[in-house]
Amino acid sequence: MKVIKIGGGCLKDGPAANLIIELIAKRGKGDVFVLSAFYGVTDILISGIDRALESEENIPLIINTLRTRHNHIIKKLIQEEIPKKQLSKSLGDVYKKLERYYYGINFTREATPRMQDMIATFGERICAIIMAKALVCRGIDSSFVLPEELGIISDGKFTDASVVMDKTHKNLSAWMARHYEPQKIVFVPGFYGVSEKGDITTFGRGGSDYSAAVVAAAAGASVLEIWKDTQGFMTADPDNIPQCKLIPELTYEEAAELAYTGAGILHPRTVEPVRKAGINIAIKNTYDPDALGSLITQTGITTPTIVKSVSYTRDVAVLKIHASGVGARHGILSQITENLATAGINIKSVVTSQTCISLLLSRKDIKKGHTSIQGIEPSPYRKTTVVSDVALVSIVGEGLHQNRGIAAKCFTAVSNANVNIEMISFGTSNAALYFLVQERSLDRTIQALHSIFFDG
Repeated sequence: MKVIKIGGGCLKDGPAANLIIELIAKRGKGDVFVLSAFYGVTDILISGIDRALESEENIPLIINTLRTRHNHIIKKLIQEEIPKKQLSKSLGDVYKKLERYYYGINFTREATPRMQDMIATFGERICAIIMAKALVCRGIDSSFVLPEELGIISDGKFTDASVVMDKTHKNLSAWMARHYEPQKIVFVPGFYGVSEKGDITTFGRGGSDYSAAVVAAAAGASVLEIWKDTQGFMTADPDNIPQCKLIPELTYEEAAELAYTGAGILHPRTVEPVRKAGINIAIKNTYDPDALGSLITQTGITTPTIVKSVSYTRDVAVLKIHASGVGARHGILSQITENLATAGINIKSVVTSQTCISLLLSRKDIKKGHTSIQGIEPSPYRKTTVVSDVALVSIVGEGLHQNRGIAAKCFTAVSNANVNIEMISFGTSNAALYFLVQERSLDRTIQALHSIFFDG
């Protein structure tokens, strides 16, 4: 039995969803499919929260937008009128429930984290209902089951929950023993679980990958497949390096590092559950399902250059906190990081010296983070500065710091491209070397690194 995750990029419209349904009908019997929402639906749901707070007159418009988008997809998937009417009735009940939540937000004038998570999951639920019905209409035994019915238990943290694996494993194993059928196709909405108190909690944007990994580990799947509209992991971003190549095999560690720096193939937390269970992850292209793709394993393969890929993200900014002797002052770092955590801000990385603490934050968080630490009393620092026009670059490959000369080769190539390196982090991971460059130098940096490691 496989667990297969299908993302919103593969479900962007009716024709794309129809292609997926045909693939599932041919290849998916006996497998479990974990679904994202149809493309763009989660954005509509989340933006709808602010619109509902603005005016109750916006709420029917939000529901109508969602209904229209899903109806366009349904028309491509289901031709018979009676099944369409049955599906319309089922979805009508779902839309009414969602509508009540929006009216509740408008009435109370507050969108609590609990309510935000509840609303954000409707896209995945609706997608599972539609996909299961589309297969039934083609004469294929199919159904959907919600995470709360499977017993996917979370730690209860809203908007960024983690799964409690031992309890989830017990629940899901019991469900499989009672309900699994070798010829049946089962759909599971991704992106969320349920706390022991019964609260719906999401795993963060892109968290359906993590959901699928949890289901695969708990159900004892033979493999976790991630269906994408791309080949797999590449030696670089094709937008920067058109001649980049497919990476046929890589380790869990390499995949996690590439996901962290913006490769866009996996959610960074996907490898956690399957690594412990020893389950491989296979990236498959829905437009060429028999192609090689990328296989993620415990050991992977070692390439002659050690480096597997050059990756980057522009979603970084640096918050610099200047103070004398910060390395010798007890508690200053914890004071600052606790303040940011209270403000709901994730810290990507920390680099310190004796006179400065440099925190890597998401660009969307940098202004809020800078403002939040201004309120610390008494002030533990001399001044603060923000650097926004940077990008984080990484070279990724298992065993980087155990092989002499790779770092030198990397920095020589960057220097020869006339690029200045702003900050370096090396040794924290066995599989990655990170550094910052000015954003305007990013393309030159990526091209220089790919040339030296992959183009001979």
